[in-house]
Amino acid sequence: MVVDTDSPEVDAREDDGSGTTRRDVLASGAAIGGVTLVGCIGEDDEPADGDDDAETDDDTETDDDTDEADVQVAIISSDAGFGDNAFNDNAVEGLEQAEDDFGIAITQVEETETAEFAARQEELAADGSYDLIVMVGYQHYEGLVEHSESFPDQYWMLINDHVEGAENVSGWIEMNNEMSFLAGVAAGTLTQEEVEHGDSETDPDESVVGFAGGEDIDLINAFEQSYIEGVEWVDDGVDVLTGYGGSFSDSEALSEVASSQFDDGADIVWHAAAAAGAGAFSAAQDNGRFALGVDSDQSVADDQYADVILGSAIKALNEATYMVTEAVVEGDWEEVSGEQNLSIENEGIDFVVGQEFEGELPDSLDENIEEARQAFIDGEIDLTCGPTGC
Repeated sequence: MVVDTDSPEVDAREDDGSGTTRRDVLASGAAIGGVTLVGCIGEDDEPADGDDDAETDDDTETDDDTDEADVQVAIISSDAGFGDNAFNDNAVEGLEQAEDDFGIAITQVEETETAEFAARQEELAADGSYDLIVMVGYQHYEGLVEHSESFPDQYWMLINDHVEGAENVSGWIEMNNEMSFLAGVAAGTLTQEEVEHGDSETDPDESVVGFAGGEDIDLINAFEQSYIEGVEWVDDGVDVLTGYGGSFSDSEALSEVASSQFDDGADIVWHAAAAAGAGAFSAAQDNGRFALGVDSDQSVADDQYADVILGSAIKALNEATYMVTEAVVEGDWEEVSGEQNLSIENEGIDFVVGQEFEGELPDSLDENIEEARQAFIDGEIDLTCGPTGC
């Protein structure tokens, strides 16, 4: 595969005083091999003239606008891929806002095989066209440890981890444990309340909730445990059912997990399964029950399920990708270098009510969520698991 990446040698920052800019010291590969570019977005939303001819035999799309932008940003997906209406799409949303505000160009690189993450990183850095490379997911960590050193003048953003001592890496630790706890607080509260909407309703006499995870890995195990602790913080008499679909993309498998939990008495299921999470929403519709979203307001992102999404536990990942891109544009990298975090305390983690339920849910939800927020800020909640594992 050969992708034309010739672009003007325009750097986003001033030189270092020696007459050498960041681009001058980057390797200047003429092609990227093996990368699926699922979209190259420049200053205009409309494709450039001749785009119909830009697709190669390898399903690679290019856009002439990428050559015109002063700042170019590449983003490599997690193994869930783009279009998940959650983690990956939330990260892209911040870049798209930066595109509108600063005229940057975005290249989306979808890679769903974790074994290929390091290769994607190396190819993009060696190409030399990108002022910033964003990587979605801690699975990119191992490759980045090497590449942050071998490409010291390349700016990197790593989501869900950081590289100690690497000044060219902006590593964002999302307090997923805090986010999961808030989801548990919401589920533990609402399962004890009478909630009716459309064809769905809770059964407060039973007080059973569910957790449906994607892959059974340390990260999602931490989601599960923190969710359970949030439920128990409200009432340790609430039963929590748990299960895994085995994938972040197989919505049918996750639907089976959620449906089984509904059959066993759950009236609310929270998922931590990226794109596969749509299965939990469809199961809620089929069973006359409810679900909770993750990462972003999924009652908006997956609005075909808005009638069953009571709310979503969210993280402001879009604000993080915007902030890092802005730092590159403004030449203020030191402001985002090193370990950063999204937490309840800095308002990067929260819980939002679903768009069809605003003003309809019991006051106990707002009261308990606010009490939990303040307890985190005051250091009164000590969770078993960290943000990326237990």
